[in-house]
Amino acid sequence: MKPFTFTLRQEPPQRVDLSPLTPDRLAGKSIAQIEEIEIGVTRISTKVGDIFKISEGDLKSLRYEGGSSRFDLLGAKLLPGFEIHVEGDVGAQCGRLAKGGKIAIAGNAGPHVASGNLGADIEIKGDAGDFLVGPLAGELAGMAGGRVIVRGNAGARAGDRLRRGIVVIEGDAGEDLGARVIAGTIFVLGEAKGRIGYLNKRGSIVLARAGCFGSTYVDCGPQELTFTRFLARSLRDHSASAADLLSRKLRRYGGDTAVYGKGEILTPD
Repeated sequence: MKPFTFTLRQEPPQRVDLSPLTPDRLAGKSIAQIEEIEIGVTRISTKVGDIFKISEGDLKSLRYEGGSSRFDLLGAKLLPGFEIHVEGDVGAQCGRLAKGGKIAIAGNAGPHVASGNLGADIEIKGDAGDFLVGPLAGELAGMAGGRVIVRGNAGARAGDRLRRGIVVIEGDAGEDLGARVIAGTIFVLGEAKGRIGYLNKRGSIVLARAGCFGSTYVDCGPQELTFTRFLARSLRDHSASAADLLSRKLRRYGGDTAVYGKGEILTPD
């Protein structure tokens, strides 16, 4: 059965909050009722019907034909068993607090992708903005589960306060990659710029190219790590390049010793 489809009529006149447009929240509503949902974030009214043409389909799978950098909170609190696909860009906080399901973005995404994600699989075919999987201001933890794969580059502070889950950046990463990581695993297959793994507590950061991670990381020499082989198998269908990196002999740097020192940075030996 074809997916339930939102076709973009025009660029939104303001940023829009798409959090009401998830399958569970749309269930039981008619097309006319969905068109009347208010998604604007200012005093100027913007309703779903103002910017989307809606085609009925299977609500387990939502499809956006056309995207915009003004599409905020797409897939927020998504539940397991549902899918969202966007043919275009999205704005801030894509997949915010998602509990499960799958989100696929064919374009670029704004800041705070998968912030607070609890179990969703999210794929960004373009670039991701700053604070990939990171928390919002005042929050103590970022992503707490699931998997995020960025085929392009990521902005500054990717992986900030990651609590659990897997993050793969197939391109380059900006400044302060993996800052304040609590746990979880981050891959960067391109270049990681600037300081890496600052105040990393128990996280694993896997780099295709060695970067700048300072004197608070201790060179533990080349390692034969059993977990990397199992993780490589689980990643093979999602990021063959990340799986290949794990299959190589890796050198381990333990740290950040400025905090617990139980984290690590792994690079090809």
